[in-house]
Amino acid sequence: MSNNHHWMLACVEDSSRVIGELSRQLPQITTIAEMVTSALLNGKKLLTAGNGGSAAAALHLAEELTGRYSRADRRALPAICLAADGTALTCIANDWDFGSVFSRQVEAFAQSGDVLVVFSSSGNSENLIRACQIMRQRGGKVIGLLGKGGGKNLAHCDQALVINSSRTAAIQEAHEVVLHLMLEYLEKYCD
Repeated sequence: MSNNHHWMLACVEDSSRVIGELSRQLPQITTIAEMVTSALLNGKKLLTAGNGGSAAAALHLAEELTGRYSRADRRALPAICLAADGTALTCIANDWDFGSVFSRQVEAFAQSGDVLVVFSSSGNSENLIRACQIMRQRGGKVIGLLGKGGGKNLAHCDQALVINSSRTAAIQEAHEVVLHLMLEYLEKYCD
C-alpha cells in the first residue's frame, strides 16, 4: 500500500509542477485567449479537435462556448467540436482514411477568419496536422495546445502553447487549465 502512496504522490507532484509552469507562459496564453475572443466577438466561429482524451478537451471547450462557462447572461457563441460526431468520423474514416476525419470537416465548416484549436499531447497526429493545413488554406487561424515538444504539429500553428512534460496525463491536465483560462478571458469581454 505504501508503494502506491509514493507513486501517486509523485504523479500529483509532477502534475502540480507542470501546471505551475503555466505561470511563465501567461503571455502566450493571453495571446491565444485574445485570438479566440477576437474571432468570436467579430462573428467568426471556433472549431476544435483532438484524439482520445484530447478530444474530450476539444469537446469541453466547444460546449462551454455554445452553452455557458460561468456567466449565465452571456450569449451563445459558435463553436463546433470536430471529434463529437461519431457518424461523421466513421463515414470519413471509412470512405477516405482516419487521417482525413478532421480535415474534411474543416473543409466543410471553416471560413476565413475562423479559428481551429487542436489539442494534442504528442503533437504528431496526422489527422490534426491535415486539419491545420486545410484551416490555413481557407484563411483561418490555428492554435495548438500541444505537449512533448510540440511535435510535427507545431509548424502548422499560428500560435502554440507547448506543455513542458512528457507525461500525457500532466499535459492533458495543463490543457484543461489553459482552456479554462481562455474561457475566463473571453467572459470578461463578451456581452
